[in-house]
Amino acid sequence: MRTSGTTAAAAGADEAKAANRQDDDELFGRQRVGTRELPDPRPLLENLTRCVIEIIAGARDLEQIARWLDDTVYTTLLKRVVISAQARQAARRPPSRPAFALGGVTICEPKDGVVEAVIVVRGRARTRAVAIRLEGLDRRWRATAIHVL
Repeated sequence: MRTSGTTAAAAGADEAKAANRQDDDELFGRQRVGTRELPDPRPLLENLTRCVIEIIAGARDLEQIARWLDDTVYTTLLKRVVISAQARQAARRPPSRPAFALGGVTICEPKDGVVEAVIVVRGRARTRAVAIRLEGLDRRWRATAIHVL
């Protein structure tokens, strides 16, 4: 049977473990960075847009942009790549490099270290928009959201 002193000691040990985990996250987890400490996001936004369109078309490998993507974005794009490949295979169309031009780029900064942008992509058959959210993590921009509309 436990006494109240033993229960208090166990609770104190649990609190110490939780504090250590929090300290580890602060030291070794992703470190947020302010916009002033990061390069101009426009070139990365344009390059990511080009690459994402080519990846979905099957002309480029997703691994080429993996270092700029958050894990959830990578997983989401991977699913979209698989679906696109299955659709091309069902239609018996080979992967091909799409012909497109980037149109306007609209960038806003909702808070320090975060950039959200919409890039217009004009193709032969239709015009699309690519929405990207970049966050300053570990002294570089990382895409935490990409949506091809």
